Amino acid sequence: MIETAGETLAVQRAAVQKVRSVRAVGTRAVLAELTGTQDVLALQALLLENPLPGQLDVLAAAETVLVTADSPVSARRIAARLLRFDLIAPVQRDGGLVVIDTVYDGEDLAEVGELTGLGTEGVIAAHTGQIWTVAFAGFAPGFGYMVGENQALEVPRRSSPRTAVPAGSVALAGNYSAVYPRRSPGGWQLIGRTGAAMWDLDREQPALAAPGHRVQFRAVRDAVSLAPGGPAEVAASDMTSGLRVVSPGLQSLIQDLGRYGHSGLGVSAAGALDRASLRRANRLVGNAPSAAAIETVAGGLAVQAVGDQVLAVAGAPSDLTIASPSGDDLEPAWRTVPIATPFALLDGETLTIGAPQSGFRSYLAVRGGVDIAPVLGSRSTDTMSGIGPAPLAAGQLFAAGGEAESGVVGHPELQPDFPGAGVTVLDVVPGPRADWFDAAALASFCGQDWEVKPQSNRVGMRLQGTPLQRTRQGELASEGTVAGALQVPPEGLPVLFLADHPITGGYPVIAVVVDSQLDLAAQVPIGGSIRFRWAPGYGLPTSFSEASPNIPQTK
Repeated sequence: MIETAGETLAVQRAAVQKVRSVRAVGTRAVLAELTGTQDVLALQALLLENPLPGQLDVLAAAETVLVTADSPVSARRIAARLLRFDLIAPVQRDGGLVVIDTVYDGEDLAEVGELTGLGTEGVIAAHTGQIWTVAFAGFAPGFGYMVGENQALEVPRRSSPRTAVPAGSVALAGNYSAVYPRRSPGGWQLIGRTGAAMWDLDREQPALAAPGHRVQFRAVRDAVSLAPGGPAEVAASDMTSGLRVVSPGLQSLIQDLGRYGHSGLGVSAAGALDRASLRRANRLVGNAPSAAAIETVAGGLAVQAVGDQVLAVAGAPSDLTIASPSGDDLEPAWRTVPIATPFALLDGETLTIGAPQSGFRSYLAVRGGVDIAPVLGSRSTDTMSGIGPAPLAAGQLFAAGGEAESGVVGHPELQPDFPGAGVTVLDVVPGPRADWFDAAALASFCGQDWEVKPQSNRVGMRLQGTPLQRTRQGELASEGTVAGALQVPPEGLPVLFLADHPITGGYPVIAVVVDSQLDLAAQVPIGGSIRFRWAPGYGLPTSFSEASPNIPQTK
């Protein structure tokens, strides 16, 4: 049961404060460090009211504000401007009281009782006996970082994050509490579960507990179930022109170039992991570069034409086979077509994408684009948040839309080399928390081959190798991050964030893959090997100054 009271929380800022320091996050984002939550909110308000030149997005976290820019040049200019800001703007946060019924039977409840010295019943009493305030949103849509009235429940994150935390899990980490809106990876301590719908796009305010809301957890004994609902369907029962899914393969998703500018809601960009291949496939069929297409992994996707269609496949080189509804000795029942070339798929014919000879992901574009309703300005599937269409299923129909921008199809194109059996080298720049590691750990990071583990997905690539040792102990306050960031949990094994990554994280980022090589990273298969090297001109970091930003130069 959820109750809302018409109460208002107002927080004012009057004293003049400054940004303490600025750190680079890759080549196109910077992280402003501040003294506390109120300064964070003041800076966020300033940047949202008066965006800086080149500013694309702003994300507030516990003690930092992440600013994403449109270029490395803009990032450096923004960094310099941030250091001169006076944080005198008032921050208004208006919200009500949200009561969340919770069953306290979490997997980590007993351990939290030991860590805090409160015992199981004491943890429940401490969690329900105080009012929590949502300070900021992050990680995933509907995931609010809640600050309590005391620090009795301060606990560390898990040394190794879980690959899947159940939806509705009530959790603790550091001084924060939160509810996981849906099934996702996570490293917080789980103490209970709720059926509250923390995120619902059908509501005027999608987040049940948005920044400024107060939250009261209430212990209940009965099990609760999550409210029904899910991603939008991609079917069209009266469709006369499009594609029918015969076999979805391992995982096939609708993707475009992603949704940007919604990090304040906890929404990541998502979009195609290999953006160049998506653009190439769309270009070949005469679509706009951002038209929605199908991203599929490891082959196995088979689609049947409903009406005559023009298609192209780009990305991981694979055998493309077309089967006709019927055939005879004079006209074979099947034929092959080349990759990175437009071709016709006539009504009733079926295209099958074979297993890649190299690489991992292929992109199937249909002339006109996949016609489904956009969500927050994009047709992409975000596998972490559940925003966008569900993964393709056998028998599903989807229409071709009006995204063609050229009257003709493109010429066949050459493709780059894709990762094979050897080691893929990725250039990186120092991360904002590279100073959590000494020279030996930094040398080990770039001096070994990392294997891509089977637990990898669109959220992140989990890497296996010799663990990296931190030089700092304790917790890092959650802060914004970007695709390409390499987080290092306490166990020492890096996780390379991809397009569906959580927008905030609490593990130190040792390095960030340069943006231009994220397409290459997306094509490294499960079991493949990666070696990192410092991008030419950046070098190994040795020190970090709070007086001047550690901003990479333009490459």
